[in-house]
Amino acid sequence: MKFTSRNIASLKLPAGKLDHIEWDDDVAGFGLRLREGGSRSWIYRYRLGGVQRSVKLGNANSVPFAIARKNAGLLEAEIRLGKDPAGQKVIAKQEAEYTFSVVAERFLDARRPELRPATVHEYERHLRTDAKSLHRLPITAVTQADIARLLNSAAGPVSANRLRSTLCAMFAWIMKEGVVLAGGNPAASTNKRAEQPRDRVLSADELKLIWQAVENDDYGNILKLLLLTGARAEEIAGLQWSEVGDSAINLPGARTKNKRAHTIPLSDPAKAIISSMERAGRIHVFGRDDTGFYGWAKCKTRLDQKLGDKVTH
Repeated sequence: MKFTSRNIASLKLPAGKLDHIEWDDDVAGFGLRLREGGSRSWIYRYRLGGVQRSVKLGNANSVPFAIARKNAGLLEAEIRLGKDPAGQKVIAKQEAEYTFSVVAERFLDARRPELRPATVHEYERHLRTDAKSLHRLPITAVTQADIARLLNSAAGPVSANRLRSTLCAMFAWIMKEGVVLAGGNPAASTNKRAEQPRDRVLSADELKLIWQAVENDDYGNILKLLLLTGARAEEIAGLQWSEVGDSAINLPGARTKNKRAHTIPLSDPAKAIISSMERAGRIHVFGRDDTGFYGWAKCKTRLDQKLGDKVTH
């Protein structure tokens, strides 16, 4: 039938039917869908490559006939140009739901098995906390400017560079998963900050002050072991009981920076510190939740406040 504002208002669901579509004679594919219960909605149906597709044009009780018909005409013009309105709508919806936070969690799940616990923790902090302002953005909508603003808000050049590295890794991963980013990796082209090399060495007196200032907790015991062994912070913070021998710590390649197994001799004071830690049923020597120690920032702040200006940084 030829739709008019008057005749469509009188259309009713045919007897014995639960769902019926009345089609307009003037705009092919434009119809009014009637359903049991009184639902009335505009639709536009077309074929593309032998496949039938439908686009909803809104509720007929709220979208006027003239607007629905005009929109149907615009869709007809798009199809004549080879476009696929229904397909584009699905893609747009998927992109909107594929947010930064969703991608971040998938990236973490994919990389977690192959990374050291300390690296996983750093990735989690960067993506879940530091990049929280990006969480609701569709991943395809995150721009280089968004990343630059985020890096500019970081605590310092080292923090900014570590965050940048994590973001680069995540965007590179999602691109390899088939997600197309129009501008490429938005983190890769951002500025890398200049870092000052660490040439400051604590004096014997300063080391003594630190030793005396730390408490008998995980942080304090870790610092003491670092001073006694010369090991890396991550190696001691993530120390596992299976790695502790009678006279040495035996680190597997998976836990060292150069990926090579490493033996760290233990002095009597170092053995005493490790022996003082609770072992029953635990995998890790340190860490409240048996996942290794991660509370560096808060503990360092408390230690700095306690030392005051006795130790310069």
